[in-house]
Order: sequence, then structure tokens, then C-alpha cells
Amino acid sequence: MAYSQIRLKILPSVRCLFDKLVQVRVEGLTPHKQVQLRSRLVDDRGRVFKASALYKANETGQVDVCRAPSLGGSYTGVEPMGLFWAMAPEIPHSKLLKKNVLSPTLVEIEAMSAETGELLASETNERGYMTEGMKRIPVQEGRIRGVLFIPPGEGPFPGIVDLYIFGGRLTEPRASLLANKGFVVLALAYMGYEDLPKNPKKLDLEYFDEAVTYLRRQPEVKGPGIGIISISHSGGLALSMSSFLSGISATVCINGCNANTAIPLHYKDLIIPPLTPVLKNITFTDSGLLYVRNGLPDPSLEKNRASQFPIERASCHFLFAVSEDDHNWNSVLFANQAAATLRSHGKESFQVVTYPKAGHFLEVPYMPH
Repeated sequence: MAYSQIRLKILPSVRCLFDKLVQVRVEGLTPHKQVQLRSRLVDDRGRVFKASALYKANETGQVDVCRAPSLGGSYTGVEPMGLFWAMAPEIPHSKLLKKNVLSPTLVEIEAMSAETGELLASETNERGYMTEGMKRIPVQEGRIRGVLFIPPGEGPFPGIVDLYIFGGRLTEPRASLLANKGFVVLALAYMGYEDLPKNPKKLDLEYFDEAVTYLRRQPEVKGPGIGIISISHSGGLALSMSSFLSGISATVCINGCNANTAIPLHYKDLIIPPLTPVLKNITFTDSGLLYVRNGLPDPSLEKNRASQFPIERASCHFLFAVSEDDHNWNSVLFANQAAATLRSHGKESFQVVTYPKAGHFLEVPYMPH
């Protein structure tokens, strides 16, 4: 096999946005010979993520990952972006960390001989977060801490508050990628970032009200209302904001809970207590991990009503995105209860979308699980 003839191509370009599909193609192989494709990235913490898949060249000596099935490895079958989403961390249970969205994530792709293990060809895909001309503005406005992303162009644009995970400091990839689609997005921190408390004793809804007001006042933001996107613990926050605050038109709640969890939520004179975990339902897995899926009680029980968010007060549209294989908590139950509450109050402006085999972190496209 003349290795100099072998080319690994990433199409349409080696540079793209992180959430864009690319075509990985290997040309110049011996017809019908097997080749192993490998992918690798190093995240901002220095953690290594890898995937591999076995392919067989066609009669013209080509492997097109968009059309050919993987015969084995990290995934099987036709998966155009399998080399990206199937990457797994070398240190188990690591979540990919991307702190700095000003630089791309580099994914190295290699084609190896399945027989000898020799490197045949390689290429690097630069997967960026910000389109040219986008503004990234750190926000320190009164108590508010976060980063504002403004897309290029005339505007004004719809505004979105992006709320991420409990204890998650500030996470920018989703916010920056959303801004590429024509939104002004405020990635809002609510703990453990800059001078915000690491372990707050309560959630102050008035802080989030200030953030909504700040975003709505930006000249690039088209009114009258803004949207919220949230995941996990911040899903509950988004539901409480929709219930009590004005100026919210749409709320996306990804694997959230319809009741308050973890710490009390305060708004003016109102306190919503968190659900009390059922400790006997928290167990250990065989590998020594804490299994918390059944740790929260049923929010619809009478004794837990005080913790429920009064979403029947909301006037926005809701999208509940839920993973049926969520092992963090029972997202499907919580979303269905929220939908039932809205329905019982004559509200139909909601949608529940379920993903049968997905886990708790429903991330941006092609993010390693």
C-alpha cells in the first residue's frame, strides 16, 4: 500500500463551528481493506477524550463515514459524527470542560492500518464556538455576573438567558453556539464564579430578575420578552423565573425538576423550601458510585406541595426536553407533572420531547457524552 496516496479529508472544511456536521473521508486505500479511524481531543483541564471505529474500504478504496457502517469500536453502524460524540474520557466520569470559547476545540482524526497499526493519514478538525464578528462581553452589572454574546449583523435579535448547572461556575459553549444562530445570549452565573458565593444558603430570585431586566434593556435585544434555556438544577430556576417574573416569552427546561431542590428559593417575602431527599433511596452502584436517581420524593404528594413551582402562573411557552435514561433524577416524571399542571389550568402552550436512550446531560450536538 502506497501510504503517500492515502488522504484523510474533513469536508467541507477543517474549520467549522462545534455544532456543525462534517464529512470524514479517507481516500487512496486498498479496496476492501479494513482501516481503523481514531479521534482524540484534549479539553481545557488537560483531560483526554478518545474514540475509535473499524471501517472497510469500498471498491474504489474509499471510506466515507457519512455512508459506511462502523464494524466495531466505540460505536457500530452508520454514524456520520460517531467519531465526535462517542469520544470517552480516559479518566472515567470526566465531563468535557471548555472554559475559553475564544479558541476552538481541536479534534485529531487518524486513519490506521487495521493489520499493522501503522499511521496512514491524519487531519485536525478545528471546532470553534464564535462566528466572525461576534462579540463576547464579560458582564459585571450591579450584582450580575456572566458573559454576553452578541451576534454580528444589524439586529435587534431575540434575547436568551442561558442558565447552566448547579455549582457549574460559568459555561459558555451553549451560549456562544446559540448566539451564532441569531440570538443575544447572556450566559448567567449564579454561584462559584468571580465574587459570587461558592455555596449559597439560598437562591435569590431577585438576582435573576435583575438579569432579565439587564438583558431586556440591551439595545441589541428585540422585545418585548426574552427566552430562558436551562438544564438540571437550573431547570427549576427557569420554571420559578417563568412563574414569578415578567418579560419571559419562552422557557426551555432540559431534565429539570418541577419543584425546588437543594436550597431554599427566596423571592421578596416568599420562600419555597427544597424537597427533602429520601435518603434510604440513595444507594451505591457496584462500581462505588452514588446512585441518586430515586433520591427525590414525588413533588405531587400533598406534603411536598410547598416545594412545587406555581407554573400555572406563567404566561410563556414551555419546551420540556427529557432523557428517559437520566440517572440523576426522574426527569420524565417531573416533566409530565409540569405538563399536567399546565393542562389542568387550561394552558396548552407547552411541548414535552423525550429522548429514549439519552442521559442527564443533553448537551449541544456532537459533544462527547
